[in-house]
Amino acid sequence: MTQPWSSGYVADIAYIEGFYVQQSPARMALACLSGNVAVDFPGPDDSACYLELGCGCGIGALLTAASNPRWQVTAIDYNPAHIAIGAGLARAACIENIRFLEADLAQLAASREADLVPAADFVSLHGLWSWVGGDVRAGIVRLLGAKTRPGALVHVSYNALPAWQGAIGLQRLVYEAGRRSSGRSDLQAQVGLALAREIKEAGGKYLTESALAAELVDSTATMSHEYLSHEYMTANWAPSFHADVAAMMAQAKLDWTASANPLENFPELMLTPEQRAVMDRHKDPILRELIKDMCLPRQLRHDVFVRGARRLRNAERDAAIAQLTVVPVVTPGELQTRIQVPAGLAEMGEPLKTMMAAALRGPAKIGDLLALAPGRSNPVELVSVLVASQQCQIAMRADSAQPESANRLNRVLGRRVQSLAEARTVSGLASSRLGTGLAAPPLVQFIAARLLDGEREDKAEAWIETLSADIAPEKRDTVRSIVHTAVEQRVPILRRLHIVPD
Repeated sequence: MTQPWSSGYVADIAYIEGFYVQQSPARMALACLSGNVAVDFPGPDDSACYLELGCGCGIGALLTAASNPRWQVTAIDYNPAHIAIGAGLARAACIENIRFLEADLAQLAASREADLVPAADFVSLHGLWSWVGGDVRAGIVRLLGAKTRPGALVHVSYNALPAWQGAIGLQRLVYEAGRRSSGRSDLQAQVGLALAREIKEAGGKYLTESALAAELVDSTATMSHEYLSHEYMTANWAPSFHADVAAMMAQAKLDWTASANPLENFPELMLTPEQRAVMDRHKDPILRELIKDMCLPRQLRHDVFVRGARRLRNAERDAAIAQLTVVPVVTPGELQTRIQVPAGLAEMGEPLKTMMAAALRGPAKIGDLLALAPGRSNPVELVSVLVASQQCQIAMRADSAQPESANRLNRVLGRRVQSLAEARTVSGLASSRLGTGLAAPPLVQFIAARLLDGEREDKAEAWIETLSADIAPEKRDTVRSIVHTAVEQRVPILRRLHIVPD
């Protein structure tokens, strides 16, 4: 059930803890460059201000602060429980360059509390836009207008139309059935979803003929209860068309640039030849995105906006991207050169395979990788494939030592992991080299904390005993296999990024 002060937003159960790499400054910068927009990227020793609106429990903001100790990070949420959790983690890790602020975004821009929010270079709103009412959205725009510097980058993710059209009825059914039952919002969501499953089993036309609704009814059975309560039990839930979001952001002088999911900026990988032929007859970028959304099952958009777009020629864009450094986040043995995309299975050609293999032995500059294939010069394609396939990330400080703030936070996050049976989403580990978090499941967080505490991999058997204390004996061998695989594949990456000592 919602709280009286929550304005219809779920506030009686905390949201899931998670890290989303699209919120990272480097990913925002790549989107801008891909969209031929100049970026003022902070240097290794520069300061910057990062702002997250609707921060939830604050994991992403904490990873940003710990990875960038010279930066100022502000994390804002309406739910005091979220702020308490985030602030508690900050205190436990002694992260001093982050401020958690409980505030109503509908009113914040005009309040005295706004003085506590410094002008931002990077802003992120993950999911918030879809779960709040029109007054809050308007307040967000006012705050962005007041608190973004010229050249600032803003990431906004939201449930997108028309892809979510097929599930609007499902959300309404779950919400209406749930709010008429008793208990917390997570229990209410389960009541509503149970009714949806009954209707589907009875052959209800909407839940059987709508592919998305039918898929969601089945997949929600294994999803986090915290996520389901926030997705389905908020009174103001509403997906959006990209054109409408772009129009509202324009009121804060923010121009849309591109997607924070790099491959989505390549029509040849997203659309069929026939679909591209239709889109290519139009030059307006907003209309082109609408055409793309009409062709793709893109339920969640990750849009990047800039305050004051400075357009680049292709040669200028390519030169800027060639200077980017990428670091591998998988081992060379995990190289993938076939990537599934909406247009089909993309098979990388031999020159691209050569460059990708070299990147996994990195760090490496994009320009140096391109030099391995003379005559081939498409830096946007190369960096997009490496990053989007989750084999590399952009390094903000390729040679940086890990600061103690990052080590402290990584210990705090890892020490909370007590069992592999815990149902937790993928979170992260702070990395100064990345300037953000490295996506890491609880097991990898646990291993990182143990290594930071001075233990070595030869303690893996003791780790297995700790992690499987509440797991059935017949499943211990599975746990042993999972732990040894993580040690073999993930620890070398943690060392390469200086997250753990050599």
